[in-house]
Amino acid sequence: ENVAVELKADREVVLAAVRQSGEALRFAAEELRGDREIVLEAVRENGDALQFASEELKADREVVLEAVRRNDLALMHAPLEIRGESLLKSEHVADNPIAVEGSVAPTFSISELALRAGGVE
Repeated sequence: ENVAVELKADREVVLAAVRQSGEALRFAAEELRGDREIVLEAVRENGDALQFASEELKADREVVLEAVRRNDLALMHAPLEIRGESLLKSEHVADNPIAVEGSVAPTFSISELALRAGGVE
């Protein structure tokens, strides 16, 4: 157990881990979840890793932008006050081929699509 605690706090071990899987940030020691370089590497590998970052880095525009570039749903892990920023919105839309700037892409649940197609309940 002591070894595991030490590894979770070892910057080089955590950096290597998040480069392989951004979600490994979840297991990092709290102080490393606030390490900008580690968090950037994690969100570059998997944007959803933003949810495991420190509150300070969740509010860092560059970190959030990088996360949204990888996974537009990562925006939900950012603080409300920066979710609506135009830079983030245009990045959010840039990866969505059916949306034009300033629009919101349509979303459907599987059940809605099935009902429209007259298929499965």
